[in-house]
Amino acid sequence: MATNTESIDLYSEIVEGTKDVFSTMLMIDLQEGEPVLNEEINSNLSSILGLGGDIKGMLGVHCPEKTAKKITGELLGMEIESLDEDVNDAIGEIANMIAGNLKISFEKIGINTLLAIPTTVTGESYKTSRQQQAYCLTVPFSFSDNDLWIELKYIVINS
Repeated sequence: MATNTESIDLYSEIVEGTKDVFSTMLMIDLQEGEPVLNEEINSNLSSILGLGGDIKGMLGVHCPEKTAKKITGELLGMEIESLDEDVNDAIGEIANMIAGNLKISFEKIGINTLLAIPTTVTGESYKTSRQQQAYCLTVPFSFSDNDLWIELKYIVINS
């Protein structure tokens, strides 16, 4: 049976999980910003991963083209020229690893969480939205003049 997410500090869990992924996989030290609640994000690339089980929602990694190419280049050890399948896969894998860390955090408080495969969207004019009753927390991060946002939108079922 699910418990309430108020028993964990989601901001801290997102910060710790994201920093762990970036430091371990990319050797990048991230700087986190202040959390943003219920705010829309506009970016050039978003990798979104669905959450299921006792929690319904999504985790999103959003970033400008420059940041997506930098992350992919660091992950693959090569210069990236354009938003291509390598970039889609790399940012999708980053989203998957961050969601995996959150899954562990949720399970510690009794929330069974299932993860879908990531979907990556690229473009110039799109935004993500949420159901009105869904909780939304966005954490901005930066490194070396690059920005990204980790967004968690969810509703806990059976709380």
